[in-house]
Amino acid sequence: MNMLAFKEVREQNIDVLADLASGIWHEYWVDILSPEQIDYMVEKFQSSSAIQNQVKNENYRYYFITVEGINAGYFGVSFKKDYLFLSKLYIKKDYRHSGIGTKAFEKIKEIAVQDNYKSIQLTVNKYNKNTIKAYDKWGFKTIDSVVSDIGSGFVMDDYIMEFSC
Repeated sequence: MNMLAFKEVREQNIDVLADLASGIWHEYWVDILSPEQIDYMVEKFQSSSAIQNQVKNENYRYYFITVEGINAGYFGVSFKKDYLFLSKLYIKKDYRHSGIGTKAFEKIKEIAVQDNYKSIQLTVNKYNKNTIKAYDKWGFKTIDSVVSDIGSGFVMDDYIMEFSC
């Protein structure tokens, strides 16, 4: 894995991030969610306007994960009062299982420690077994489960997981 870098997404790159997110989500979620729910969630949470709103109003920061200058994935964190929220961590199919996710998590832990957080929390789909295994391996513990109505007849059925820094 040569030349791995994390580059903070700037306003002028939000469209690039939204395109990357859409491509990954439409490839990744096909075995778990309906095409209609994927389209809805991409528009609601990862469209250019949604990302701009998150950055401006919800204390979000997004990072490209680059390998040799190519956007191989991204992550997004939100700075909450009592914990750092890991909102998104997605890697393109061709780059998965190469250690990039682990390196990204190391960067996320660094961000949490720099901002004096004692923990990192996330939500993960209960049927996203491979990702849950990765979070378990990284030291996350399941602390709760939640079903969230996200509108248009769709719900997110998630575990809440926490990592102690």
